[in-house]
Amino acid sequence: MIARFRARVSAAFVVLTTVAAAVVFMAPAAQAIYGTAQINPIESNIAAKFWASVTTSSGSSTARSAIDGNPATSWYADGPSARQQLTVDLGGAYDNLRKVKVVFADRGVTYRYTVEVSPDGRRWNEIADRSRNRTTARGAVHLFTRPGTRFVRLTVVGTSGHPRIGVSELQVFNYLRDDLVLGADMSWMDDRQTQEHWINPLAADKGAGPHLLDVAKDRGMEYSRLRIFNEPRSESSGEPTPIPRQGPERSLQSARWVKDRNMGLGIDFHYADSWADPSKQPKPRAWAELEFDDLTGAVYGFTRDYLRRLIRQGTRPDKVSVGNEIINGFLYGSEAALIGTTAPPYFVDQAGLYQSKPGGGLLWRYWQSSDPAEQRLYNEAWDRFTTLATAGIKAVRDTSPKTKVEIHVIVGTDRLAKTMEFWHQFLTRVKAKGQNPDVLAISYYPEWHGSPEALDVNLHTMATAYPGYEIDIAETAYPASGGDGAPLPNSPFPRTVQGQADAIQRVFQAANDVVGNQGTGVLVWEPAGFQSMFRAVPGLPNTWEPHASINVFNASQARHVLEDTVYLTTRVSRIPALPSSIRELATSNNAVTSIPVRWQALPGGATDKPGEVVVVGTTALGKVTAVIDVVPTR
Repeated sequence: MIARFRARVSAAFVVLTTVAAAVVFMAPAAQAIYGTAQINPIESNIAAKFWASVTTSSGSSTARSAIDGNPATSWYADGPSARQQLTVDLGGAYDNLRKVKVVFADRGVTYRYTVEVSPDGRRWNEIADRSRNRTTARGAVHLFTRPGTRFVRLTVVGTSGHPRIGVSELQVFNYLRDDLVLGADMSWMDDRQTQEHWINPLAADKGAGPHLLDVAKDRGMEYSRLRIFNEPRSESSGEPTPIPRQGPERSLQSARWVKDRNMGLGIDFHYADSWADPSKQPKPRAWAELEFDDLTGAVYGFTRDYLRRLIRQGTRPDKVSVGNEIINGFLYGSEAALIGTTAPPYFVDQAGLYQSKPGGGLLWRYWQSSDPAEQRLYNEAWDRFTTLATAGIKAVRDTSPKTKVEIHVIVGTDRLAKTMEFWHQFLTRVKAKGQNPDVLAISYYPEWHGSPEALDVNLHTMATAYPGYEIDIAETAYPASGGDGAPLPNSPFPRTVQGQADAIQRVFQAANDVVGNQGTGVLVWEPAGFQSMFRAVPGLPNTWEPHASINVFNASQARHVLEDTVYLTTRVSRIPALPSSIRELATSNNAVTSIPVRWQALPGGATDKPGEVVVVGTTALGKVTAVIDVVPTR
């Protein structure tokens, strides 16, 4: 997180209207949460992603039109022959695909077909058999459960009247996995020990509280990360802060609060006395004049000793980040003069101290240089940096072997090539030194790291280049106010309670959609302090309540997946027979059952001429749509 923006944000918020969802998960009641927001379970059409591909038995020139998400375009086979096939490669395995939607190109045709799925393109399992179908309809929704699916194959075995076979859409829908860890960095909880947080602070039954973590857990956060400063110092004076917030001692208590609530615990070592981020990575003052070998030993010893303290008090961390946003290295020393950070906070006007000995800063200015001297300096900096990082990784491995190790960087806007060079150099070198992390993590803030679509590209590039690692989004956030509601740069989402929910959910989706189920977690950065998901309650001193957007943690996961679209065909002037029930799949046990549906009245004259009529139905679990093709009488 870029340091100049580390501040509490307060403002007024926009109240939005809640609308029923097509796929519904009812979060625990929280009527007094500030504002309202429509939060539907995440549903992604993976077939339309840029990394998905498609092959066909014929008509390959139009194949992409069947998965482009545009129903106005279609793939057509070269001829009417039976057993035309269309196979989608999703680019990697997915464990929580639940729905396939097939929409054919032509109306008034009876299609006979099968749908199969496969993990590898060799072993196939049938999920839908319409090979004996006699119903005229343009499409259908098929529900299924088959973890590890990568390929989906549609085989058309016949049609009525032998028309040319065409498919306008083959959609494959992914849903939020149970094992995607959703949480937050809430290190500032040690600033808020006297503050009360409640779900419903104005009611006799206030709901979860009074601790910040009580509300966070109740709203679906399952993990908290804590940053660790070595000896917390003022960035203006350089002196130790009167209250050593986020220091080792106070963070021991924060860790106990996290584990007392059975939440996951992450530790984020900054290896600095204040903020470390891409713009600066100062050494702790106590380490500033250490020779390099002694600095390496200090990284190992500090990491080992603090983990031992955590373990002794029963708060073994689940994950440890060795450094914070270290795209430019960390623990800067004499190389800072070449990097350009010669007067960092708490070392201002003390270049002799700050730059007295080498550190772990990277010299990106010499990347791809053809000058042998500059290339030597580039490589030497990488060697020092990875020596220090290896010491941190080894300390975690030696002290707590089951704790995962994370390396956390950023991908600046249009700077993916730099990040991929980082991973190549880093992973090659630390493995040569005998160590290896488990998790490759990035921060994502649209104003500095690009659009949501750029995030998709960044995650996919990392995952496919390094399939043996988990991929995390270690930090993200979005404001609920400011700028008269205008979106932040690179973002489509307004700065409102609704926009905050949508922006954060979009990041959840991006992580969940990473191929091979490699996306393993998303943490919101300081939701009680930065781009806050809470507000101070008017009239109640020292009391806070959450925004409705906080329900994104609970409401993003689908508990039921509906057959949300039914396709029918009727003749001109005839009233179609709408189904009295539709199917639903319960994700808890994979059972598919039928539930009643009540349809709105068909508009008067709706079938008087050929065309399409759309009718909405309601069920106990959400909306359903009937798409009715009206075709001429024979």
